[in-house]
Amino acid sequence: MSNASNNQGRAYEYICLITLKREISKYRAAKIEINSSYEAAKNAWLSIDNDLQNTLSQSANAAVETIFDMEPLIIEDGDDQLDLKIQKDSEGEAGDVRDILIIRRNIAWEIGLSIKHNHFAVKHSRLSPTIDFGEKWFGVACSEKYWNSVNPIFEYLKEQKKNGLKWSELDDKENDVYIPLLNAFVSEINDSYNAHNEIPRKMVEYLLGEFDFYKVISVDNKKVTQIQTYNLRGTLNQPSKTGNAKISVPVSSLPTRIISLDFKPGSTNTVELYMDNGWQFSFRIHNASTKVETSLKFDVQIIGMPATIISINCLWK
Repeated sequence: MSNASNNQGRAYEYICLITLKREISKYRAAKIEINSSYEAAKNAWLSIDNDLQNTLSQSANAAVETIFDMEPLIIEDGDDQLDLKIQKDSEGEAGDVRDILIIRRNIAWEIGLSIKHNHFAVKHSRLSPTIDFGEKWFGVACSEKYWNSVNPIFEYLKEQKKNGLKWSELDDKENDVYIPLLNAFVSEINDSYNAHNEIPRKMVEYLLGEFDFYKVISVDNKKVTQIQTYNLRGTLNQPSKTGNAKISVPVSSLPTRIISLDFKPGSTNTVELYMDNGWQFSFRIHNASTKVETSLKFDVQIIGMPATIISINCLWK
């Protein structure tokens, strides 16, 4: 993600937080935790121009009422204070993809929002000579077979980096890097799955995090804020003392089987993963910099979801 995109993403987090506090305060006491993540988001907000500020404000306003309709505990009458906070980026690396937390400590309740500006990507994980992706993704260390396959590729990249080459200057990066690296990646996942049947579930938990959440995506060119519900453990959509949510959010089942993991037809840099219960992902590997590095980044996208994951389009006013 570019610095400009990253900055706009932080600015969007900030205005979502401010909008939530403003609207929640109409019903109950709400307080924002001032931390380093809040300060970074605020600085990002102050750095963007007025037109973008207006755009992001419209987007945040569109989402709030729908969130309230799904989560009545936010606006339930009560004397307790509701807390709002932006999480550190390190939480995402540790398995929590939620950017904003909405917390009521007296009833030990919280929900989280993952905030996205103009993109639907899930994760940006890497492959490198020092990253054991199997251990990191699903708790099964990568095999000697995997390392024997990928180490020559990374040694080749190390040599090209030493020579100061750009990715565009490599003779055949598709056949020398992308295809063999992805073949090793696919083979390792399939081998691990054959030995450990919990791999499908653990992969989705890695990609989507350890906690249920709502994904809030601003689609600026369509003037729509999309909210997706990831209620994988049944912790979202809890009733309040006075009644149930206006919008019902079903619980989604995690996958139990890998049906297919193979190259996307006609592609040299993308593999597609198909699992049961409606889960489908694509993994596009790419160089994240102009000059050759010894690691590559995945752009992971959800290309198919269970029907129980609801997507709601909130139109801007």
